[in-house]
Amino acid sequence: MLTLVLASLPSFAVEPSEQLKNPALEARARAIGAGLRCLVCQNETIDESNASLAHDIRILLRERLTAGDTDEQAVQAIVKRYGEFVLLNPPVQPSTYVLWFGPLGILLIVWARRRGLAAPPERDPRYHRATQRR
Repeated sequence: MLTLVLASLPSFAVEPSEQLKNPALEARARAIGAGLRCLVCQNETIDESNASLAHDIRILLRERLTAGDTDEQAVQAIVKRYGEFVLLNPPVQPSTYVLWFGPLGILLIVWARRRGLAAPPERDPRYHRATQRR
C-alpha cells in the first residue's frame, strides 16, 4: 500500500545542491518550475526531469531569483533564452494560434467531412435502388 502511495506522488529531479537555502525563494522556484517545460522530455516540468538541460534551466531560474528578479522577470529571462516552447501554458497570441486553435480546427474539418459524406448522394443510382427496396 505504501509503495502505491509513494508511486503516485510526483517525482522531483531537483537535486539537493540546486536547492536554495532560503525556503521562500525555493518555494517560488518550485512554483515557477511547475510551469516550465523540459525541452528534452517535453511532457515533464523542469522539476520532474533528470535531463541536463532541465538542470540548466533550474539553475538559471534560481540564479535569477537570487539576483532579485520577480517571478515574471525570471520567466521572461528563461523565455528569452529558450523560446516560448519552454512554457507549459503558452500565451494566446498570433504566433501561438495554431497551438490553441489548431485542434479545434481539425475537429471542425473532420466533422464537416463526415457530415458531407454522411449525406446520401442524390444522383447515385445505387442509392435510389436501395431506398426503393425498403
